[in-house]
Amino acid sequence: MVAVKVEGYTRVASVDEMPPGIMRKFDLGGKEVLLANVDGKYFAIENLCTHRGGPLDEGRLHHYEVECPWHSSRFDLRTGQVTEGPADIPERSYEVIVEGSSIMLRVK
Repeated sequence: MVAVKVEGYTRVASVDEMPPGIMRKFDLGGKEVLLANVDGKYFAIENLCTHRGGPLDEGRLHHYEVECPWHSSRFDLRTGQVTEGPADIPERSYEVIVEGSSIMLRVK
């Protein structure tokens, strides 16, 4: 998917493309970012597990947590914090805004 930059944010999807319970990976300037919709709220963290680089977008969504498919580490989507190991380094989190029907991320 092609990203469009707007006022310091990058448009990544429309709300129609991201219904509740969906996670998707986006490449933003060489960074893999995971976007998730939890009950109509959008959260974004780095996509690669800090333990061994597992692809979080291929993992499972457990309400506000994503579970890595490789070794079952879990991360809080709201903060990036580790909620269950073996990972012990948090994921970087990104600011998400919804402008009209556009979901936009701020990647610094």
